[in-house]
Amino acid sequence: MNITLKGGVVREYDPGVTPLEIAKSLGGGLYKAVCCAKVDGETVDLRVPIDHDCEVVLCTFDDPEGRHAFWHTASHVLAQAVQHLYPETKFAIGPAIDNGFYYDFDLEKPFTPEDLEKIEAEMKKIVSEGIPLERFELDADAALDLMKDQPYKQELIEEHAGKGEKISFFRQGDFCDLCAGPHVEDTSKIRAVHLTSSTGAYWRGDAKKAMLCRVYGIAFPKQKELDEYLTRMEEAKKRDHRRLGKEMKLFALMDEGPGFPFFLPRGMTVKNLLIDYWRQIHTRYGYQEISTPIMLNRGLWERSGHWDHYKDNMYTTVIDETDFAIKPMNCPGGILVYKTDMHSYRELPMRMGELGIVHRHELSGALHGLMRVRCFTQDDAHIFMTPEQIKDEIKGVVRLIDEVYSLFGFTYHVELSTMPEDHMGDESVWEMATDALRAAMEEMGKEYVVNEGDGAFYGPKLDFHLEDSIGRTWQCGTIQLDFQLPERFELEYTGADGERHRPVMIHRVVFGSIERFIGILIEHFAGAFPAWLAPVQVKVLPITEEQAAYADEITEKLRDAGLRVECDQRREKIGYKIREAQLEKVPYMLVLGAKEQQAGTVAVRSRSRGDLGAQPLEGFLVSLLEEVRSRDNGLAPKE
Repeated sequence: MNITLKGGVVREYDPGVTPLEIAKSLGGGLYKAVCCAKVDGETVDLRVPIDHDCEVVLCTFDDPEGRHAFWHTASHVLAQAVQHLYPETKFAIGPAIDNGFYYDFDLEKPFTPEDLEKIEAEMKKIVSEGIPLERFELDADAALDLMKDQPYKQELIEEHAGKGEKISFFRQGDFCDLCAGPHVEDTSKIRAVHLTSSTGAYWRGDAKKAMLCRVYGIAFPKQKELDEYLTRMEEAKKRDHRRLGKEMKLFALMDEGPGFPFFLPRGMTVKNLLIDYWRQIHTRYGYQEISTPIMLNRGLWERSGHWDHYKDNMYTTVIDETDFAIKPMNCPGGILVYKTDMHSYRELPMRMGELGIVHRHELSGALHGLMRVRCFTQDDAHIFMTPEQIKDEIKGVVRLIDEVYSLFGFTYHVELSTMPEDHMGDESVWEMATDALRAAMEEMGKEYVVNEGDGAFYGPKLDFHLEDSIGRTWQCGTIQLDFQLPERFELEYTGADGERHRPVMIHRVVFGSIERFIGILIEHFAGAFPAWLAPVQVKVLPITEEQAAYADEITEKLRDAGLRVECDQRREKIGYKIREAQLEKVPYMLVLGAKEQQAGTVAVRSRSRGDLGAQPLEGFLVSLLEEVRSRDNGLAPKE
């Protein structure tokens, strides 16, 4: 039996060989590092026997599939520890997530921090014992009997009972869980584990069902990796945009409008600066700006497919006995703008941008500062084009996104998301659209990974995951290629042959949600916005009342030059004023004492470089205006 391995190497193995045995045969520490495998693209457990010629990819913790199996195993270790310490607990589910794992428990009272410490200690004991995980299957009746004391497991089993399917379980010592896997072979691979928090969560996300206790955790193959992770998390706490947003007076979150952020004057300055930049770069890239209504009737959303695929996330009302929905997306409105006139092929591509306010119903438990809200401004654009223009337009959008992210010091990676199960249109059209996205990326020499089945319901997409200054990733930009909505709305253009043709449509965003992008920027810069984006660029700080008139004169000159400046005339000590300006992350402070007043200079203090000494105001102005004009982001380049 021939097995094709990494790099196209082909090796011969006996039928029934497992991925774990293949890893052991290859040596070099792979046996200790491997977490799961992909056989002909399908992720499988390490102990699954292989009985045919195939391609096998061995996945370690460095691979997404390997991390998933590793963290999934850690969730089982968490559940086993809880079973040991709190045997009356009812168990729900325990999946791996993007950054660790969690398990949901039904118990009399939520776990306290002291409880989590006990559970973590028990987990470390389980890990040290190197307990093997063993997979087995039962029919539905036997599965229900095995889980007779676990109502949540029984509910899951009953969903499969009528399908005649075998039910998969994993056993590790005295703990057994309903699970499809995959898992690492034994608990000893989890060398470092930490429980991060606990919170409430409804069973299956349904507010009408039981409230469970969800425990989150993280695990790594080495203690050093956990230590580095905890250091990053401490840094992330310092950068939390909710705390900094409050301290810097940027935005407010109020009980009167959960998920509907209030922007304060300084935050509105940042938002408007981003919007101004957005308009400048889109004008340069050939976009026209439009604005469409915030609410449109049900018939439009049925025609677009949103009513069938997204109505649970839409806010609705009734006007003149007709159902209306507040828009969760801008695209149907953009399509109606295109349909206001008949277009010639000479007008295409037509690039229409919109800073549209959209509303989406999010569960209250999912709300998170500016990162997850119910109302936000989406920097949408829709491009209508001929099929021949697809690749060039995709390339143009990629260049635009690259320019924007580079300005803020972000690096990024790209995922190509393919057809989901819940999709519109023929598979042949989806294949054509996916090939077009793939070809554009490859012709530009851009790397990407494939994210199977995660496309939008109307088309495949390229998702841009940017990396911030402490290594976290955020999905912001997207390019979605759509053959479906032009068909549904019967869009047309007149071709060179005089006949009517169907255009192709691109949906794309760069910031995504401007509110969320501001939250990301706050954490990326730790609140210390570059001078061009800072809500207050300069603070003028007179030392005594004798410098009050001079401070007003300096402030007026700075404002006349177009800078955002505040003058602190309070009767406070200068050290206090400087500390407060530092906390507000103001890029520059001008300290004015008797010496500066007499010499007609300003003592410049930089947020990042400290005391820069006395300077003529004109020299400081020239330097700062050039810094603002160049939009220097102030971050050192990543190594």
